[in-house]
Amino acid sequence: MGVRLGRDCLYVPSCRLGLYLALRHWCEPGGRVLMSPVNDDVILFVVLAAGLRPVQAPLSPADGSIDVDAVPDAVWNGLCAVLTTNLYGNPDPALRLRERCDRLGIPLIEDAAHAIGSVTDGKPVGSFGDAAVFSLSKHVGAKAGGFLAVADPALRAPLEHARDALLDPARLTAELAYAVRPYAESAVRGLRLAPAAWWALRLLGLQEREEIRMPLRPAELREALRSAPSLAAFHSWVRVDMHDYRIAPGRLRLSRIRRLLAGLDGRLAAHRAGTERLLRTPWAPPVAAGAPVQPLFRVPLLVADRDAAVAALARRRITVGYLYDPPLDSYAGTPFTDPSHSPADAAWFARHALPVDPLRAGRVIDVLASAGARAARELPGD
Repeated sequence: MGVRLGRDCLYVPSCRLGLYLALRHWCEPGGRVLMSPVNDDVILFVVLAAGLRPVQAPLSPADGSIDVDAVPDAVWNGLCAVLTTNLYGNPDPALRLRERCDRLGIPLIEDAAHAIGSVTDGKPVGSFGDAAVFSLSKHVGAKAGGFLAVADPALRAPLEHARDALLDPARLTAELAYAVRPYAESAVRGLRLAPAAWWALRLLGLQEREEIRMPLRPAELREALRSAPSLAAFHSWVRVDMHDYRIAPGRLRLSRIRRLLAGLDGRLAAHRAGTERLLRTPWAPPVAAGAPVQPLFRVPLLVADRDAAVAALARRRITVGYLYDPPLDSYAGTPFTDPSHSPADAAWFARHALPVDPLRAGRVIDVLASAGARAARELPGD
């Protein structure tokens, strides 16, 4: 990763822990962080755990990236940092955000969990910010681990020390569970019994959400905020879908991560090929002429009735994940975040985006065509 980015990189057990490290290092508690409202709710809780106030940004309805020009000056002037999302691998306008952050004298932190191979303005995503966090659970498929990349090499050592202070010790039971997890997932899905598989996944701790968003639990969240910054106070929210997010890696885990990471270029090529195929369909989001095809982690097709499309795919045993609806300002409300000044575009994108795996492009196209899925063609403001 250091060679790819031209930056010093520090291994972290999860992207979310790396993000917490970055926010705690670069931002004083009480500061306000601009972020995307179409994002995993875990990220909202990581920002809150760092003692910071999330500020939801206006988005482009075409791809869910931050709309720099739609952020009011009053919002810019009250920020302590900007956090990108690079949703599904579509790059945020990192160069413009970098320039704006430089003028304001605040850090740019890139969440590149979905964008390990994406490029913008001729540079890899993750090479623009003061810090960037990457996930090895997405393209790499390691189900654990990530990297924190930093622009200043002198910061690697203090960040490593801060990371180690947050780690839980490695446990043999956790390593064994990690080793058998791929086989357990394969077995329960191979049952072809959806209810049985669902319950088995829940028993294994691999399925925790009843809905797209986890329960907010406002009363408990208000109490947790009294202890912020504190990762421990927000543990029950931050750990969702990844209970090992702060555990020190053992040999089994690191060995598997190294093996899978060695095949990253092949995975990126496959994701790029599937993305290119999906971008030729009627449901493809608009793409600027001449824009490079990114190796998207998921391709956000835009469909008129997203729920019907999800159901049609489910009938063919194709699961759609990484849905982020409703946007975080609607989900959390003003007690816990500053809402976007232009919420309509984010709401439209969250309602119509169908994030599909480019590695299953052929089957997805067949199912949507057979189901008569209609494209969501009218963007807000058209």
